[in-house]
Amino acid sequence: MSGVAGKTARRKQEAALKGIRDTGLDEARLHDYLAHAWRTPNGLYGWLVTVDHKLIARRYMVTAFLFLALAGLSALAMRFQLATPEARHIGPDLYNQLFTMHGTTMMFLFAVPVMEAFAIYLVPLMIGTRNVAFPRLNAFSYWVYLSGGLMIWIAFAFDTGADAGWFSYVPLAGPEYGIGKRPDFWAQMVTYTEVSALAVAVEIIATVFKQRAPGMSLDRIPLYVWSVLVMAFIILFAMPAVMVSSTMLILDRLVGTRFFDPAAGGDALLWQHLFWFFGHPEVYIIFIPATGFVSAILPSFVRRPVFGYLGIVLSLIAIGFLSFGLWVHHMFATGLPQLGESFFTASSMMIAIPSGIQIFCWIATIWGGRPIFATPLLFVLGFIFTFVIGGLTGVMVASVPLDLQVHDTYFVVAHFHYVLVGGAVFPLLGAVYYWFPKITGRMLSERLGRWNFWLVFIGFNLTFFPMHILGLQGMPRRVYTYPPASGWGGTNLFISISSLVVFAGFALLVLNMLLSLRNGRLAGDNPWGASTLEWATTSPPPSYDFSRLPVVTHREPLWAEPDILPVVEGLRVDAREVLAGTVADAVPQLRVPSADNSIWPLLSAVAVGGAFLGSIYTPWAVVWGAIPVSIGFICWFWPKGEPEDEE
Repeated sequence: MSGVAGKTARRKQEAALKGIRDTGLDEARLHDYLAHAWRTPNGLYGWLVTVDHKLIARRYMVTAFLFLALAGLSALAMRFQLATPEARHIGPDLYNQLFTMHGTTMMFLFAVPVMEAFAIYLVPLMIGTRNVAFPRLNAFSYWVYLSGGLMIWIAFAFDTGADAGWFSYVPLAGPEYGIGKRPDFWAQMVTYTEVSALAVAVEIIATVFKQRAPGMSLDRIPLYVWSVLVMAFIILFAMPAVMVSSTMLILDRLVGTRFFDPAAGGDALLWQHLFWFFGHPEVYIIFIPATGFVSAILPSFVRRPVFGYLGIVLSLIAIGFLSFGLWVHHMFATGLPQLGESFFTASSMMIAIPSGIQIFCWIATIWGGRPIFATPLLFVLGFIFTFVIGGLTGVMVASVPLDLQVHDTYFVVAHFHYVLVGGAVFPLLGAVYYWFPKITGRMLSERLGRWNFWLVFIGFNLTFFPMHILGLQGMPRRVYTYPPASGWGGTNLFISISSLVVFAGFALLVLNMLLSLRNGRLAGDNPWGASTLEWATTSPPPSYDFSRLPVVTHREPLWAEPDILPVVEGLRVDAREVLAGTVADAVPQLRVPSADNSIWPLLSAVAVGGAFLGSIYTPWAVVWGAIPVSIGFICWFWPKGEPEDEE
């Protein structure tokens, strides 16, 4: 069939379908109609224009794990340098760039995006809808994230990598000491990529509040969805702080303002206050969805609902609030008023209470269940062990006298790796094993998974626990070498060798995924016998998620309705529609059109990225860049003029 004839046939088919609803349609016809309405075009064009939340989330995941690989390789390079005293493998300049790129990549390009990626994939499925609330914004966010991350690493490849740490303290990053364009790239690209994080946060909040399946009242929302909802609110309030501070830094460097120059009335501590107002909630942006993974995985492997649903929800909300009240404990060594030190010591220790409530609820869940020790549960148990250690050392560094002793030593490096890797990466790996069947339709190898767990768990503890000892012995962090007389050589060599075990564990995960994608056992719809809605559809899910939207009558819908899930009918099948309901009780109110595929999110991201990149060299790039940005957004939102369905 020629192209013209094909278009004509397609128009006739669309005209014939105009106004048809899903009421009374048999499954085969319904599938055909919905597959047509929610299709993504084939080929490169389809890859560029799709707004399917599952495809975009998968790209987010793959991209985030590629950035993780880059961060891991930079960490291995640093451990190679530190394995022996006075080594000369890597010079101080490159070492500074490496630890800055490692931290920047882990915090901005891996940890937050990968958590948001899982949320983009899972939230619509878990709450029983067909796409996120703003599909084109979702696509835009991915292109912004990808291009921002690439530009940071391309700058590093051309010896313009940031070298003032992932926190980019002034005056090191200021106009007086910052070398060339290195801090400028860091500041602009961090601001640019955080646009992506904010966009996803807005989507998650709107999707969870307005698009839940009928009957999914607030007390029936899955705990994982509660966790990403709290994460989204933290992002909404925390990310602007780093965007403001990085913008002020670039203004100081390019325009000549003096926000951080004490000689001109500015204040270098202002940078630290703004940065850590974002930086400490950032820990919980990463940690809170990881606890959601735990609350989602546990019930499937202990065969009972999580103990203390309400307690966990309140704990998540409490952590969200408290995360904004303890940023100053990063600045105890800067000379604060004693009253301020006491207040932030108390608030820092207080956050252990809701965190502890969650841990006790999980232990009670395991205690009262019948655990099946599959790979996802092993990673959950590994998380509880490592996070408890990280939490205990967190209470220690929240104490002013001890913090002053171990500040800027390897004790702090050990602490935050136990919190972030133990608290986030272990549950994340459990989530990979748990939802891989849903995403790909194939099971991961259980045997390789167990090897994967033990290599990562043992390698991680052998790598990072000795850093506590190095820190107590006084080894400073962010140094590229140390003298032989320090006595730190043996411990550092042991740590460097142990880091290779962690690397082997992650390599095994990649091998497992590649082998399973090709030859893995077919998963079926619900291989774990889980209770939440994402397991009610096929593996992998179709482009429209559900043929008919489910109705929720219980907190564990698939356990309460094991045979046939009640559904709602009445949505159009000739166009993309989702159901919008009330915030508290999810009572259906409206049928809302869902945006179609479009090239404009990509082109708008290119225009915005170009303006950010140009502004590193001249402020006029902001002025001239506004023109293509405006064109992109106007075309993006240009109305099609189609009449609305009045029924």
